[in-house]
Parts: sequence; C-alpha cells; structure tokens
Amino acid sequence: MTHPLCRPLFAFVLAAAGQSMAPRSAVAEGLPPTLVDSLDGWKASALAHCWTLDDGVLTVENDPSKQASTLWTEKSYKDFVVELEFKFGEGVVDSGVFLRQENDQIQLGISGSLKRDLTASPYIGGKGYPIEAQGVAEVLKQDDWNKMVIVVVGDDYDVWLNGEHVTHYQSETAIESGPIGLQLHPGNTMTMQFRHVRIAELQ
Repeated sequence: MTHPLCRPLFAFVLAAAGQSMAPRSAVAEGLPPTLVDSLDGWKASALAHCWTLDDGVLTVENDPSKQASTLWTEKSYKDFVVELEFKFGEGVVDSGVFLRQENDQIQLGISGSLKRDLTASPYIGGKGYPIEAQGVAEVLKQDDWNKMVIVVVGDDYDVWLNGEHVTHYQSETAIESGPIGLQLHPGNTMTMQFRHVRIAELQ
C-alpha cells in the first residue's frame, strides 16, 4: 500500500518558457491534508534513533558521534512538489532537502562552508551555492515555524518561503528520478523540527 505522503495527486501547469509555475494557493489546495503521523515510507540512511516523531512533529538531533543521517523517502520521484514546515532548534542548524540525490539540495539553516544562513538556496555538490535565494532575510522566522514549498520539474527548482518566491535554479546535475531526503548534517550539535510534510507527484 502506498503511503499517503507518496501518492500521485494532481497535474501541474508548466509555463511555455519551461520554468515551473507554482501559484501558492494551487500548491496548497492540490496537496493532501495528511500530516507526518508515521515514518512508514521513509528510511534513515544511518542513525535512525536521531529521528523521532511525536504528535506530528518530526525532530532530528545529533547524537554524540555527530555523524550524518538522511531520512529518505522509499519512493522515487520525477517531477514533484514538496510542502513542509520547519523550525530551527538548538545549536548550529545545518540541514536541507535533498532532491532525488545527495548532490542537489535546498539548504535549511547555516551553511557549513560559508558559516551563514543560506536557507532556500540550492547547494550543488562540486559547485557550492551557485546562486543565493533572494529576500529570505525579510521572511525567515528564526524562532518560529516556517513554511517552504519546493517545486521540481526536470532540472528546474523553484522555492517559496512563507509565501514568497525566493529561488529559481536550473541544475546541470539534476537526475531524472530519485528519492527525497531530509538532512542531518555531520559535525554539528543541532536540533531541527519538521511538520506537515506533504509530497505530490506532478503529472
């Protein structure tokens, strides 16, 4: 049985120019009301005990080893939309959302390499941060819940943060299909929370 977070759900309209269009209301209305109430359909790459779920809130926290862990969907996706809420916890929060692979990621929190907040910017293995998200400082809530929508169509990545479109990036290293992952970065002492994680395939 397919987990409710991982069902094909709705068709999405693409611009003739090739860039994904994601009206905020359409994205919100197209996704299911299902919250993260189970880790069915997800698998940790390591240190599964670092991921805990309580009353719909998913918390990740480094253990004393400070090793990396990624919570991956068991399902692979081609074109998709991810909607989630995140909240920074204690420590130096360096997390992100992996897009089909570990090489391409949307950053959440402090960049380990640049030592500053680059939330909503793409991090690409071998390139670092080829662009930076725009207007994040004006909308990011450091001490409260933030809502993020990521739309991935082919090699186009678009990100909305708290209702504002902050990123468009065309990735030369995008792959056709793969899982979606939530990251626990190694080497830090940190906690991070997620809730209302919802995923839909675009058809």
